[in-house]
Formats: sequence, structure tokens, C-alpha cells
Amino acid sequence: MNYSVIADAYEKIESTTKRLEMTASLVDLLKNTSKDIIGKVVYLTQGKLYPDFVGVETGVAEKLAIKALARASGRRESEIQMELQKSGDIGQAAENILAKRRQATFFTKALTVQHVYETLDKIAKTSGSGAVDTKMALLSGLLADASPKEAKYLIRTVTGNLRLGIADMTVLDALAIAYGGGKEARQLIERAYNISSDLGRVAEVVAKQGLEGIKQFQVMVFEPIRPMLSERLASPEEILEKLGGNCMAEYKYDGERIQAHKKDNKVILFSRRLENISSQYPDAVKLIKENVTAKEAILEAECVAIDLETGDMRPFQELMHRRRKYGIQAAIEQYPISLFLFDALYVDGEDYTQETYPVRRQVLEKIIKETDQTKPAIQKLVSNPKDLEDFFEEAIEEGCEGLMCKSIGKDSVYQAGNRGWLWIKYKRDYKSEMTDTVDLVVVGAFHGRGKRVGAYGALLLATYNKEKDMFETVTKCGTGFKDEDLAKIIGMLKPHVIARKNPRVNSMMKPDVWFEPALVLEILGAEVTLSPIHTCAMDSIRKGSGLAIRFPRFTGKYRTDKSAEDATASEELVQMYRGQLKRISEK
Repeated sequence: MNYSVIADAYEKIESTTKRLEMTASLVDLLKNTSKDIIGKVVYLTQGKLYPDFVGVETGVAEKLAIKALARASGRRESEIQMELQKSGDIGQAAENILAKRRQATFFTKALTVQHVYETLDKIAKTSGSGAVDTKMALLSGLLADASPKEAKYLIRTVTGNLRLGIADMTVLDALAIAYGGGKEARQLIERAYNISSDLGRVAEVVAKQGLEGIKQFQVMVFEPIRPMLSERLASPEEILEKLGGNCMAEYKYDGERIQAHKKDNKVILFSRRLENISSQYPDAVKLIKENVTAKEAILEAECVAIDLETGDMRPFQELMHRRRKYGIQAAIEQYPISLFLFDALYVDGEDYTQETYPVRRQVLEKIIKETDQTKPAIQKLVSNPKDLEDFFEEAIEEGCEGLMCKSIGKDSVYQAGNRGWLWIKYKRDYKSEMTDTVDLVVVGAFHGRGKRVGAYGALLLATYNKEKDMFETVTKCGTGFKDEDLAKIIGMLKPHVIARKNPRVNSMMKPDVWFEPALVLEILGAEVTLSPIHTCAMDSIRKGSGLAIRFPRFTGKYRTDKSAEDATASEELVQMYRGQLKRISEK
């Protein structure tokens, strides 16, 4: 299969903002792809070579890409820089430069998908002495044989800026239509993805074995399971009513959620974004090796900074000092941790994701050797509001954020990759209007004025609507940013700048700059109000109105541990708004 087939499909996808048209183009591409390479095509369409948890990135620095393009085209780097300044897109610049080259010469060697993938794989894995020259030679070789259109998407892929506007959910829809007989197969295919986090492998199985193969999909150690997410409510009464009158209330620790995979003496830790963070927490790896008795296990835990002398838990901000590449040993000594384990998803060959929460907890307790630094999360069975409130106050006193209230009913399975009412967060700040923080995605920015000329004056922020797979604007925030934040944010957002609104963003406002949804910030506001200009939960409360956060302020916390889809859900804002109304009516 020639790479030009992929490039043509990408061009069609990029030319529309309509979800159905994008899906249809993707379906055509998948149907025309050999089953032997469909996994590779899916990875490439995600802008990667492997699933995220493998940790192999295609990323090539823009400067290196320009050098490779100069070598392949025979143009000076300064000419390419000028073209890049005009378009603002390295891929578009590559297409324009090579289009000029094609006026005088003709390429003869067609690029195949297999050759492109293998070469990009070599580029990604090349390291050590001479790596830069090797990467440039490999990339320039591809570009020398590429058509202008192919070069556009090759350059975007290697620089990590494919920007098709396609999310994993769109790929799942396309796979269901192409190989599952229709969208009704989406749930089965999504389940396979949620327990493997490997969209390429899912594509290979459904293409080669159909839905029967998908039904046999297994949880595997060292393939992270997409984490189950929670909803939130504002009072013990609401929580117990939602959970059928009783629940297991569990301390909500102020730490980093990790998924620990163990097989014999090998342990890998994954973040909630499915990144391998084992190197940052070697002490946590050691604790799992020493204190989990099962030979094979996939467990979830909260990693919390701790004062070893007093046993007191320390805030999340201190733990984030552990997220570093260098000085790990010094960080271990300065910011020691404890693990509070709270779920067992797989143990010694048994998949427990479809078992009820009480069963999973019982299994978890059997395989943990409790120590000062390794213990199960503290919990209590509650069936009345007073007990829940008392336990909540106890958790706060111990240094926790609040409680996670979990269903213990027959339906209390582990909903991998989904947010639902089986787990409900209850935090202190929900009690008075909006003193609780929310995690919002940056989707746009407005240029600064006065002292902020040259920086962003305000950011357009959004919640995530999972049902619609859309990001919905909820506020415009320009408060709480220090000078160093303003400089840092420009750099963090630069790779995500796009020429027009992302197809998955629903916005009535038009900022000066658009971004693909990626960066998540923690925001504190005064209250949630109805809004005629923001699209969060549009029409949910009142026809023609969405929800907005009034007087937002950046707290200083960058939620780099969260993906855009892990941001606060639009439905959570609806619940917060209704909670405000209820409290006002009770006063």
C-alpha cells in the first residue's frame, strides 16, 4: 500500500470540520488498508508509532526537520524558514517547498506505508553519538521520494503535529463501521481498547478476527487499563441517594494516581495518562515488589508525598517535584512517598474488571503486606448522611482532599475508560458556591495588552462532554498568572497552535489563537452561572443558555498528569450549578 493513499485520506479529513464526513473518510481508508498493516495505519493516524505506554515518540525538532527538508529539496534553510513564517505550519511549508522542486524534477520511487513506518521507527529509536546526522539522513531520504502532499504529512508526523482533529473515539467509530458491521459494534470494540490502551492492536484483531476476536480480548500485564473516572456531588444526601442508600466511602488522597503492573520481579508504573513513570518513582516500584504477594497483578494506588518522621501526608504540589528526569535520588530523600492501594484489576491470571467493587477490594487486601508506606486506602461502609459527613471530616483532618464514594451494588464493575455514577467525589469545597477547583482545557487565547503585550492576555477554557466527544467553552481566564507563568504557557502551547478551530471544540467565541485541546489547568472560580455565550452544557438548564464560571483564577497548578479528555466534564458543571441552587433555596 502506497503512503499516498494515507496522504489523500488525511487531506480529505483535514478539509472538513464535520464529524460524520471525517469518520466516513477514515472508514474508506481502513477498508482500503491491508489487514497486515492496519495497526500501523491506525498508529500513524494517531500521529504516533506505538501506543503511548510504550514511550517511543516520533518527535523530531523543528530545526532538524528544516535541515532535512533543505537537503531533500536543494533549497537553503533560510528559504524554508521564510516559507514557515508565512504559513506557520512546518507541514504546509514542506508541501510548498517541494511543489516548487517538482516543477523541475520528478520523483520515481513510490513511498509505501511499510517503508515509511520502518523509517520513522528507525528515526524514533536512533540515539547516542551521531544520532542527529542519522535522523536527518533518514528523514531527508523519505522527503526526497515524497510528493509535496506526502511530505506535508510526513513532516507533521515526525514533529508531533499531525493535527487531523481525529480523536480515538472517531477511530473506534470507524473500526466499528468498517469491520464490526456498524456503529452498534462500537461498545465491544471500545471495551477492548479500554482494557488494552492499544488502538493499533484492537484494529488488527477486529480486522483479522472480527467481533469474535474482540470478544476474546484479554487484560494483559504491562498493557495499562484506561482508568475509571468519577462524577461529583455536593452533599452526603445526594451521594447516598445516587448510590442506592449506602456506599463504601474511601479517603480521597491528595497525590498522583498510578496503575502498578507486576509480573514476578518486574514492576512498571503508569500515570493516569498511561505514561511509564517508573523511573520517577523507583521507591514506589520497590514497595510494590516487596509488599504485593501476587506473582502477577494490575493494581491502582495513590502515590502520596509523606513526612516519614510524623507520618503526615504532604500536598500534591510537593509530590510534583518527583516528576523529573534528573536528581531522582535527591528527590526521593527530600520528598518520600507512601502508596495507598485502592483497586485490584487483575491478579494471577484473573481479570477482575467485571467483578463488583467489594470483590475487588477483598482480593486487594489479600495480596498486600501492610507496612508504614504500603497500605490499602482507608474506607468505611456508610448508610446515612451523618456517618458520611463524619467520615468526610475525618479524611480532611488526616490531610486528604475528601472522599471517594463507591457503589457496592451488583453493577459496581470497573468501568475502564469511562466516567459514571459508580464513583462519586465529595470534597470540602463543594459546600459554598464554587470554592472547589475544576480542571479545564485550553482551547484558545486572546493577545495581551499593556504589560502583557507579546504574551497571552487571557485563555479560553473548556470542559469535556464525553457523550458528544466535544470540548465546550466555559470561561475566559486571565487572572492568577505570574510573569513566569505567562512565559511558560506560551512555550507549552506552541506545539498545539492550529490555524482554525479544532473540530471537537464547540465555541461561540473567537479567540485570537486556536489550540488543539491538550493543556489542562486547574482553575478556581466564584460561582457557576448561566451564559448566553459559553457552550458548556448548552440547553441543559435553560434553552439557549450554557454554563460559565464567574471570576475564574488560575491556581498555579498545571495538570500535566491529565489528558484533555480527563478534564472536568460538562455534566459535572451542571451538577455544581444545581447544587448551588439547592443550597440557596435551603438558606
